[in-house]
Amino acid sequence: MSASHARSWQQQTQTTAPKKDKQVVIKVKKQSWITKGEKVLYSLVGTCLITAAMYMVSFASSTDTINRDLQALQNDVQKQQVLNEGLLFEKKELSRPERIVKIAKENGLQIQDAEIKQVSVLNK
Repeated sequence: MSASHARSWQQQTQTTAPKKDKQVVIKVKKQSWITKGEKVLYSLVGTCLITAAMYMVSFASSTDTINRDLQALQNDVQKQQVLNEGLLFEKKELSRPERIVKIAKENGLQIQDAEIKQVSVLNK
């Protein structure tokens, strides 16, 4: 019986062998290194950083422009102060009583025996 049993076992294995030949195809998805949610978050963070950098550059540029304008105005004020001081000195020189008396005598005006007093200005 062992020979017949071996033959029957051999026949069973041959009939079941073709069934084993069928293979199921399994598709394996590759997982990406970064998920979609992370991509969205990274995009938002990157956009925010770029926007902040642009704002900082814009602010620095406007601050620099304002500083340059301020320095130009300060230079103009300083020049005007120097001019005003020069004119004030010239005014004091021209209003000396000796000069006024000299010009009066040159133009034929007579000065009577009176003391010449310098008029002081109330609003200096």
